[in-house]
Amino acid sequence: MIQIAIMGLGTVGTGVARVVAENSRQIERKLGEPLQVKTILVRHFKDGPYRQLMTDDFKKIEEDDSIRVVVETIGGVGAAYEYTKRALMAGKHVVTANKQLVAEKGCELLALAKKKNVNYLFEASVGGGIPVLHPLTQCMAANRIDEVYGILNGTTNYILTRMVRTGAFFADALREAQAKGYAEADPTADIEGIDAGRKICILADLAFGHQVDPDKVPMEGISKLSLRDVKLAERAGYRIKLLGRAVRLPGGRTAYVAPHLIPEDNPIAGVEDVFNAVVIRGNATGDVMFYGKGAGEMPTASACVADVMEALQASPRREEIGWSPDTDGFEDPAELHTRYYFRIEGSLADAAMSFGQVEVLSEDGETAFLTDRISGLEVQQQAKNLKILACMRVLP
Repeated sequence: MIQIAIMGLGTVGTGVARVVAENSRQIERKLGEPLQVKTILVRHFKDGPYRQLMTDDFKKIEEDDSIRVVVETIGGVGAAYEYTKRALMAGKHVVTANKQLVAEKGCELLALAKKKNVNYLFEASVGGGIPVLHPLTQCMAANRIDEVYGILNGTTNYILTRMVRTGAFFADALREAQAKGYAEADPTADIEGIDAGRKICILADLAFGHQVDPDKVPMEGISKLSLRDVKLAERAGYRIKLLGRAVRLPGGRTAYVAPHLIPEDNPIAGVEDVFNAVVIRGNATGDVMFYGKGAGEMPTASACVADVMEALQASPRREEIGWSPDTDGFEDPAELHTRYYFRIEGSLADAAMSFGQVEVLSEDGETAFLTDRISGLEVQQQAKNLKILACMRVLP
């Protein structure tokens, strides 16, 4: 019997316990012996099917040599960080869905895991139930990864889908998402791009092999997005999606989160509702897309339990998971060249005076247009005399 522990019994922690119980036969067949949740760390005891497994004392996990894997679902970088370090120091594998902890402390925790000859795995931290980190680090290992981008947050994608399908204003679509349980009471991390930002940092770390400091990654959300821009984009054959994007540059790498106009014939433009998608561009494979539900109790728990199984089966650990602590070489995303969408208070003549030839999308008191490929630095210089109502990148 293989014993594991869970830290935290919220949505994901409960899902992990359910997956272990409900899929016990499949898990046993693949591991060769049964898997059992022995202990669950909680802050407050509560009645339910797991009451007899609960403890509020981490030492009950830390000092129990029969517990081989700890699943961390606490969240944040406070207690989760402390307990993860102590579990690794005690020689236990740790699995997590905690994107903030991995983005901010992953390099340190991976180094500690290596020192203790155990695994620190976090497939669920980026795509929830979508397998993306394993393919990135193993299946595409023969590639030079040039770019990773994707719809990394289901809440914002649901809101944008409702704005397109029903013409709902942002605030109304957000309330609907909250009513359906897709958005938190405080949706800031989702709608301001912070959640997607942590995920793109992890993807960039693994893709490029160097630490990306989340504090250096610009994160723009959708809270200021106008329904007018959504409709103008759709009329011109584009969809607006919030993308996290990490790109290899000649002198280094960059990453950011921002709304983009995406041509409707791009497969990622058709990803709707709470679904996520990640595109990895390898120099040998070209674009490879991973699609599915990026959150939710059971999809995320499924990825956690898969990591538990991999941690136990790795011999003795997965060496390809990790990155250098070196943060040099991170460049401003404004160095990237792409087309830009603008909506301005002014005329086509004003647009042409700033950008030369443009593609006009609308001119009826306001002017909406697309520029040629240009860097963000050039945009800042050339648009300084315009009264800008909206500005977004266009995905190449």
